[in-house]
Amino acid sequence: MRKENIPDHYILNIIFVGKNKMKTVSLRYKNENEALPVLSFAYDMEKDNLYGEIFICYPQMVLLAAEREKKVDQTLAWLIKHGIDNIINK
Repeated sequence: MRKENIPDHYILNIIFVGKNKMKTVSLRYKNENEALPVLSFAYDMEKDNLYGEIFICYPQMVLLAAEREKKVDQTLAWLIKHGIDNIINK
């Protein structure tokens, strides 16, 4: 078991998308017509061991890294952690 108390056999998908796809996903599931840097979705863990999915908009991630004067890999790690935290707290 990891520190987030997620058993090792659960699956977490991380999906990288462009701005247009993220806008579509954001509009459909959050009713926001913008490309957010990250969106996360929690699923029923009993079904197929799928814990959730994290959508990361690569272009928005790069812009966010530049705005915060961080490296892209640091921003990616932060976005993944943010997505996991949102899934755990749902």
